[in-house]
Amino acid sequence: MTYAEERRETIPVELPNGAIVGVEVPQVRGRQDVASSILSFKPVTDALEGITEAIATSLEKAKPTKATVKLGMEISLESGKLTTAIVKGSSKGNLEITLEWDTKA
Repeated sequence: MTYAEERRETIPVELPNGAIVGVEVPQVRGRQDVASSILSFKPVTDALEGITEAIATSLEKAKPTKATVKLGMEISLESGKLTTAIVKGSSKGNLEITLEWDTKA
């Protein structure tokens, strides 16, 4: 592994329906292993809900004929909790929105 490569680990996470999934997160240097318990996915879904509500409000104001939204989120582990980021000082996060208006309508 080179210095620039990022180590990742898979941790167990419980979804709202009770299913357990493995989520790959960056490994934080000097951090003790906290994957001994199953973490909740709720902070991730709360972040996604907040982001989509904000986008939907803006789209309702702009009233495009067609809209496409692509959301790139990074999930990380901080202080024993899952967190999400769109942009976290890296090129991994992104939000791409395409709006179209039909002028013939």
